[in-house]
Formats: sequence, C-alpha cells, structure tokens
Amino acid sequence: MMQTSDTRIVENNLMAYPEIFGGVVPPICTPFTTDGDVDVASLEKLLKHQVDGEVTGIFALGTTSETGALTDAQRTTVLETTIGAIAGQVPVLAGVIAMSTSAVIEYAQQAEALGADAVVALGPYYHKFSDAEIADHFRAIHAAITIPIVAYNIPQMVQTVLHKDVVSTLAAEGVIAGVKDSSGDEASFRAIVANTKQYPHFSVFTGAEITVDYAMFTGAAGVVPGLGNVDPAGYRRLYDAAIAGDWDTTRTEQARLADLFTILAQATPGRVGITSGVIGGYKTALREMGIIATNTMATPMSPLNDEEAGRIRVILERNGMI
Repeated sequence: MMQTSDTRIVENNLMAYPEIFGGVVPPICTPFTTDGDVDVASLEKLLKHQVDGEVTGIFALGTTSETGALTDAQRTTVLETTIGAIAGQVPVLAGVIAMSTSAVIEYAQQAEALGADAVVALGPYYHKFSDAEIADHFRAIHAAITIPIVAYNIPQMVQTVLHKDVVSTLAAEGVIAGVKDSSGDEASFRAIVANTKQYPHFSVFTGAEITVDYAMFTGAAGVVPGLGNVDPAGYRRLYDAAIAGDWDTTRTEQARLADLFTILAQATPGRVGITSGVIGGYKTALREMGIIATNTMATPMSPLNDEEAGRIRVILERNGMI
C-alpha cells in the first residue's frame, strides 16, 4: 500500500487508498551494459541517487525505462531489482504497459506478486477504442488486482487519449487512484484537477518537467519527471517550495531545471530519433555524473556520441551537477 505522511485511509469501492499520495516520483531509466543486458549494479546506484534526493516514490518500467523495447525477462529484472533496492523506503509504482487488457492484467498481477505498491497503466492502444471500451479496460485491471492503479495519459506515444470525463468517472468509481498526465493539454489537465479534487483518494501528477510550477499552482499532487533521474533533489526542492506556498523559490528552481532540461536537445538533428535524443540525454548525463556505467540504449535506438556528450557536460557543469 502506498504510504504518505498522512495515514488516514478512505474506503472506495472495496479498495483502500491513502488519502493523498503526491510529491516527486521519477520514471527510472534502465541502464544497460554494452552487451545490452540490464546493468543491475548501475540501476541500484541510480535508485540510491533517487533516495538520496528524497523522492517520494519510484516509477519503474515507464516510457523513460524504454519499456517498449524490453523483453519480459528484462522487465522482470528491472522490477525485481527496483523493489529489492528500494526495500520499502518509498512506494514503487510498476508500469504495466501493453496493448491489450489481458496482457496488462498479466503484468499487473506479476507486479503485485513481486511487491509493487501500485501499477501504472495506459489505455489500450494500437487498435482504436471508444471511451466506454477504455473505461472497461481499467475496470478489468481493477478487478484483477488489489493494489492501486494510476492511469497514464500520453497520447503522443500511443494515440489513445484518456479524456477528462473518463478519468473523472473512473476516479468517482474508485477504479483508479490517480493519473499521470503527459498529454501537454493544459486545459484538460486543469479540468482533471478540478473534477477530481472531491475524491480524497485521487492524485493528479504532471509529467511535464518544465511547467511543474504551473501544475502545482493549479492543484497537482506532484510530478513524474524524467529529468528527475538526473536531479531528483532539484524537483524535491521545487515541490517543497510549492507546498509551502513559496512561489518565488518555486519559480526560481523551475527556471534552473528548465535550463538543465536542455540536455534533451543536444542530439544532432536527424542522427537519432526523438526518443533516443530524450532518453539518451538522461542516460548520457547520468554517465557523465558517474551514476551509471554506459549510455547504451535498447536496440534499435542509438546512444549519443562523444560530441553530444560534451555539450551535455557543459550544461551539467553550468547547473552544478558535476
């Protein structure tokens, strides 16, 4: 069960959820050896970096984990390593990314059996679905497990949109405990926050690393920042300042993180794909900081080269990260 500083529990549709779960929950990168195996030692070091940065949770097997390119065996290694290394210090949310409801349920049941505190699920994708079918997808997952579900809205990657009305309905039913919104649709995000604030078990997270100040002011519970791999402590400072109502500090920290975010734009245009440039930017920064051993990507994605890494190192130095 996800834990928070507030231990009050509410009951909703036969499920017990923490009254509020929020904060900084980075989606963790998957380090690889040069041979393409999961680098367990580097992953453990990365997880320690997160705990030292005082994150409030860990999201394993998300987009930033390159989950779509992992084998089932690699997914299991990542999840077992993460749960073992975290050892209950903060909640572990396990991504259960798959195209069909039945496949998601299998991953979700495995995650629960391994000790995950919650799962993070997309709507069904590849085929085209109605809102009613998408809602039934989440209801089926809910019926198959006893840990909370966080819905993941990232239509630019999977073409399935979790509309605000669907999110509100599932929140009201107690089917989902929260949503991670990476849609970039600020109007929809704001509506979801407003429409679900009456449900004490429900948490809205933004996945937009450079507008966290706006999201927190709007009423978000927290952030799931890919850049948190690199600077978890910076996001924790931003979150704490926002919770305290210190908006000057919040804006200042956000501006610094926005500059650090430019590590994602250092891949030479056209040399690698957008995803390789983004996740490769995180991995290259982590390698330059001495946290992971290589910036190897899951095939067929290519790693950033030495010239690109040099540009990233300048940005890290400018922001006091090395």
